[in-house]
Amino acid sequence: MLFRSETFSLDGEWDPNRHMQLIQDAAGEDIAAMSPTVEVFGLISFKYGGNWITQNVSIVGIDPVSKSKVGALAEHLENYKPLKDDNGVEVRGPLYSANEPPGWDLHPTYMEERRDRISRARVFDPEEEEEPATGLTASEGTSETDDAVRDFVAGKAEEEPQDPAAPHRARVYIGYQLVSVPYVDKETGKTRQLTMAQPGDDIKISTVTAGRPPQPCHFYATIVDTFKSGMSEYDSHLVFCNIEELQRMRGMIDPESGEKAFTRIQIRLKDGADPDRVVERLKAALPAGKFHVSTWEKKQGPLLAAVEVESMILNVLLFLIIAVAGFGILAIFYMIVVEKTRDIGILKSLGASSRGVMTIFLSYGVSLGVVGAGVGVVVGLLFVRYINEIERTLTWVTGRKVFDETIYY
Repeated sequence: MLFRSETFSLDGEWDPNRHMQLIQDAAGEDIAAMSPTVEVFGLISFKYGGNWITQNVSIVGIDPVSKSKVGALAEHLENYKPLKDDNGVEVRGPLYSANEPPGWDLHPTYMEERRDRISRARVFDPEEEEEPATGLTASEGTSETDDAVRDFVAGKAEEEPQDPAAPHRARVYIGYQLVSVPYVDKETGKTRQLTMAQPGDDIKISTVTAGRPPQPCHFYATIVDTFKSGMSEYDSHLVFCNIEELQRMRGMIDPESGEKAFTRIQIRLKDGADPDRVVERLKAALPAGKFHVSTWEKKQGPLLAAVEVESMILNVLLFLIIAVAGFGILAIFYMIVVEKTRDIGILKSLGASSRGVMTIFLSYGVSLGVVGAGVGVVVGLLFVRYINEIERTLTWVTGRKVFDETIYY
């Protein structure tokens, strides 16, 4: 069970370690892991085909090691999966093994591709103005929080590596659907994915600082990996960033004490823990009016309610189909027995027992059930195996897309 203890303000609260200790003291026996995060809305921009593409996103600052303990992070990252072509053939194994913890280092494969890409760009278009090494700007504001951001930006140029091919300090895992779009190959008729950005590419991130009033801030980040959870809401909206850089850019680090702010603490409970009891304990332990404690189920209440209704309707439909089929089979066997009444009489007059006659009809029924079930399994497996071909055939016959990839991810 995943819990979320989140602040009511995007400015967050200071000292995540102290608050995690409060949570540990209140319900430590039921807690398996915790991970502080910073979550804020924002925009991402990147170039593709000479044009800028901008999308609104939710930016989540995380520590990948602690995040992977409260949820399945590594298994959704593409670097932990084998690379397959459009025919499902593996062309490259996973870049990282399952037991390696996720991190923010750019894999050497993508690092080399990044350097080659920049070298080719210099050769073919040497006059093109390069992006600044820092890629960071801060708006002119008067808030104290924004002053810390501007101070950091002013000194950032000296801290950045002089090599333009070096990745930026801010690193991100970006949702798969944010950097790819489905299209239909006119030659083969197959649906393929057009990738507009990949690990090693840079994106611009725009968000707001903490403090009053919030000020816009912009910075560059390097894509380290893409994640594909299979849930369109996440894959098309989430960008995970290294929490230290997001805190630094939003002015969520106290320049004197070095304390850091957070907006949410994600909690994973142990198996068998009572979530309602933990919720009550955390509400009593955390400062009133500053935190909202909820479970993942309550957070995704509308979605789960819709899925529950769909499951209930599907169960009712399946029950009706099975009931009609069952009554049909029963009627067929009843008619068979009625039609064979004379034959049954002849068999019994020749000395056949009632048990023997019953065995004949039961054997017939069992044989018909086994054959029907076997044919159903084979047809079902073939349908699943060739569902894409069946979908294309139905689309060609009806002239309408049956499973539109833009709707059914």
